[in-house]
Amino acid sequence: MNKILIRGLEISACHGVNDFEKTAPQPFVFDADIYCDFLSAAKSDDLADTVNYSAASKIIAAVTTENCFDLIEKLAYECAYALLDKTSAKRVSLTVYKPKAPMKLKFGTVGVSVDIARERAYLSVGSSLGDRSAYLDAAIEKLKAFREIKVLKVSDYIETPPYGGVAENKFLNCAVEIETYFAPKQLLDAIHETETACGRVRNKRWEDRTLDIDIIFFGDRIIREQGLSVPHPDYRRRDFVLKPLKQIAPDFVCPDTGERLADILI
Repeated sequence: MNKILIRGLEISACHGVNDFEKTAPQPFVFDADIYCDFLSAAKSDDLADTVNYSAASKIIAAVTTENCFDLIEKLAYECAYALLDKTSAKRVSLTVYKPKAPMKLKFGTVGVSVDIARERAYLSVGSSLGDRSAYLDAAIEKLKAFREIKVLKVSDYIETPPYGGVAENKFLNCAVEIETYFAPKQLLDAIHETETACGRVRNKRWEDRTLDIDIIFFGDRIIREQGLSVPHPDYRRRDFVLKPLKQIAPDFVCPDTGERLADILI
């Protein structure tokens, strides 16, 4: 993928854990790699078809000068998020240097780097206890509350029989398409936080539960790690996963098989 480069962008601002750093401006220096597809700009020679590096620099400057953070880690994340929020960038790799950091040792500079990508993911959400519809509604609202998640589409809610031979109640299920700045494991942590907030108790696999959220797809990635398998290993055998997914993303190409969701028989 192409990228726009910003190097040595110096901005004077107040960030640091010491009281004097919150009132006495000091220099912060930024390097940024902004990944985007600017082939259209190369063909059209039109600034509107690319990421404007001047506008991107102003976004970094605004975040830096309009806030006062204790940590440059926080500053780096907020600048990267703002670039993703306000441009067409697919990924941002950003470094913040603090050359005047208050240390008693001789040094050139100190800094931190973050690397954040914009990813499309698909979730399956289900409930078989209590007010099932209310739990699905609550799950979607709690996902929306994460800065790193944008809910794009939600399927109809469908009722399905229990799965796995343990649960006794019928489930209400839906599929959710999201855009996220989380890495896969970070998204899983956010999902577990959401399930817990909605009263999920984990005693026995496949038991009845207030809320169950699975990551079915995460972009075109194939992930097989401890505690996380994507695409979800059982998605092709689960009507309650495929039917809602087909409704909101019929043309999505499954990375493990190369099939469109619309072409999978259920």
